[in-house]
Amino acid sequence: MGLLNGIELTLSYILHSVFRFFQLVMALTVCGLYGVDLNKANKEGKYSDGKWVFAEVVASLAAFTAVLYMIPFFMRIPMLFVWDTILFILWIALFGLFGNMYIKEHAEADAGVQRMKNAVWVDLANALLWLISAVGMTIHWVKNRHDRTRFTGRATV
Repeated sequence: MGLLNGIELTLSYILHSVFRFFQLVMALTVCGLYGVDLNKANKEGKYSDGKWVFAEVVASLAAFTAVLYMIPFFMRIPMLFVWDTILFILWIALFGLFGNMYIKEHAEADAGVQRMKNAVWVDLANALLWLISAVGMTIHWVKNRHDRTRFTGRATV
């Protein structure tokens, strides 16, 4: 039974929404982890490092996208897997950028360095979530791109 005309509250939609919610939570986590340093620099009157701004932009794009993907009608747009792939590439670039800076670093009672080491692994988790999303959306698109309309069955969707 449809929730609204053409929208069904199926198990697949619920699982899809839960997955997108995890993507949203992880993106907001990155916003918080990197935002601490940007806020501190702003309060001290220092410049905002472009690497941290890049992290905030990527996390914001991912969070906004995850929210949009929870809207049922939005999922009907074809080839969304391309945007998921772009987000995956951005997350991998972010992981590489900060991983190179912090993975080999020893925290030694420095909470800021430990926070950034943790942020690097959250970046990797985000990259993996968007990779799963891109692969899943690609499979869905390839599988359903030649479907017929629901009412007459004559037109391709």
